[in-house]
Amino acid sequence: MFYSAYDLIVVPFFFLALYAQYKVSSTFSKYSEVSARGGNTGAQVARGLLDANGLHHVPVEMVEGRLSDHYDPGAKAVRLSPDVYHGYSVASLGVAAHEVGHAIQHANDYVPLSLRHAFVPVANIGSSLAFPLILIGFFLHWSGMILLGIVFFSAAVLFQVITLPVEFNASNRAMQMLAHYNYVGRDEVGLVKKVLGAAALTYVASALVAVAELVKYVLIFSSSNRDE
Repeated sequence: MFYSAYDLIVVPFFFLALYAQYKVSSTFSKYSEVSARGGNTGAQVARGLLDANGLHHVPVEMVEGRLSDHYDPGAKAVRLSPDVYHGYSVASLGVAAHEVGHAIQHANDYVPLSLRHAFVPVANIGSSLAFPLILIGFFLHWSGMILLGIVFFSAAVLFQVITLPVEFNASNRAMQMLAHYNYVGRDEVGLVKKVLGAAALTYVASALVAVAELVKYVLIFSSSNRDE
């Protein structure tokens, strides 16, 4: 069942996701070697952009790991990996500004971000229960349970789709802010765009994999109904 022709739908997007992970890692490594002329670290840029947008209460903290940078909406904190926190490169500045973009979205009640936050528990439950329900439904020949699993999985897919405008918007904010506040020169904005574009590809690939998986499950459901 699960290792059949239906899996061919997912395979191309799975390889795209692998390529996206390679691309973001290699692009970050490449542009980590290119120092921004402003001479600021990622932490300094994040702090400066937060203050410029009135977010003096949002701390900039360092977390362990590589490419572990994120904005924590619960703690209202921008958290940067050591390479970004201490880095002077266009890659470090781009990633730092991107996370500040999320902080600004949160402060401004950016609708897609609010929707994504609301979907977190639903998506977690959906991704946890979907496959067991579909598997049990298949072996018990219970199409209703398969359908329930598809509904749960749809919530997880929707979360992935909602993530896309959130990430694209944060990247656009990052590039605009870096140029507006003169943290990077005009010729460096294009380099930042390459870094953030590679990161965005990972979200696009994840969404496509999720949609392809959903299509696969729907086809399995349709097939099981025809067989009954």
